Amino acid sequence: MGISFFKKAEVKSKFEMGEVLGQGNFAVVKVAKTTDKRKKDKDSPPIPDRVAIKIIDKSKVEDMNDIDREVEIMHKLEHKNIIRLYEIYDEPKKMNLVMELVTGGELFDKIVSKGNYTEKDAAITMKTLCDALAYLHSQNIVHRDLKPENILLASDRDDAEIKVADFGLARIVTEKDLMKTACGTPGYVAPEVLKNKGYDSGAVDLWSAGVILYILLCGFPPFYEEELPALFDQILHARYDFPSPWWDSVSDGAKDLVQKLLVLEPKKRLTAEQVLSHPWIASEGGAMAMNDLKSAQKTLKKYNASRKLKKAANAIIAKKKMTDLTAAMAASTTK
Repeated sequence: MGISFFKKAEVKSKFEMGEVLGQGNFAVVKVAKTTDKRKKDKDSPPIPDRVAIKIIDKSKVEDMNDIDREVEIMHKLEHKNIIRLYEIYDEPKKMNLVMELVTGGELFDKIVSKGNYTEKDAAITMKTLCDALAYLHSQNIVHRDLKPENILLASDRDDAEIKVADFGLARIVTEKDLMKTACGTPGYVAPEVLKNKGYDSGAVDLWSAGVILYILLCGFPPFYEEELPALFDQILHARYDFPSPWWDSVSDGAKDLVQKLLVLEPKKRLTAEQVLSHPWIASEGGAMAMNDLKSAQKTLKKYNASRKLKKAANAIIAKKKMTDLTAAMAASTTK
């Protein structure tokens, strides 16, 4: 009997649910322990003893096609730096995605907690990220939402591997396809996405990677206007610089890579494969590998705190809007 990936069964019959790891608008993610019953199932692929299970409430999902698309993409992926999807347990009211458990938190949190942070660390981080992107793009998959929240660490060990997560906005593209959806996170989105004229390649991911690299080197983003129209104007003109004193000690090689990623014309932007052969990446920082980025680390700590505060505030606002909408709907049905 072949291995079944998609199962019409209750997830609790095969897994023991644990603590909540995270919660969104239509899903909750929990730690789970694989039970003996699951292990003895000959129709199940081998998976770790501990996993993460994303429990999707179907009634709260606007379009289940979006979930199906995410599942289709994740099922195709098998790379050490990309979160794995092992199985799906489909129930009448819920869909349960059994996924790889990562416990190291976000990449930026790890950097600010490090005792020593150098250009070599930044180069290795970028090398790992672009290795994952090169794999994705070789599978004709574009992530479309690369940002700090979606770059996690496998564990809290110093040498823990990076894991790219959240494929909710990812798409499979072919030569005939042209993506037109304006999506992503404002400060990380590529200019061609904002132009709304269509885009057809993984170059959008490399722009986002360029923004992440810029932050890794100085601690703050290249595009930082508070109001969205001003922010988008900055991005559409690639209006950024390397301000003193934050960039004074950063190597020319690192700056060169930033400049070759934050390029307006997608076809002139480096591909993930080309990033891997860039001298600064290939040599893991080169002559400036041990260049101390303590200033960037301190600035990143402030930026990271501000980013999380905004995220929390937006979540509270969204929850209030949802509560108000629910109350309004309830009131209208009782009239």
